[in-house]
Amino acid sequence: MTAYWIARSKINDPVAYKRYTDKVPEVIAAHGGTVLGRGGEFKILEGPEKFERFVLIQFPSLEAAEGCWKSDEYQQAASNRKDGAGEVELVILSAGEFTK
Repeated sequence: MTAYWIARSKINDPVAYKRYTDKVPEVIAAHGGTVLGRGGEFKILEGPEKFERFVLIQFPSLEAAEGCWKSDEYQQAASNRKDGAGEVELVILSAGEFTK
């Protein structure tokens, strides 16, 4: 069943954060993921206004989405932002949840 990464982020150091974003699309594609949207115009209706970038990525399954996140390649890419270059909140949502 299809699953989605839903992420919101705040970029603190654009140069360092780019080292992360340059590597991630290839890792996502290797796990069957497709970026449906990132960046762009948004409106926060509720919650903290801390985050300035939003990303939606589709995977063929919950297992593929989690496998991508757990992969050595993704964790290596993410290390480029984990030293303060950016902050991310990421959840995985199964499409089955939409039907309940």
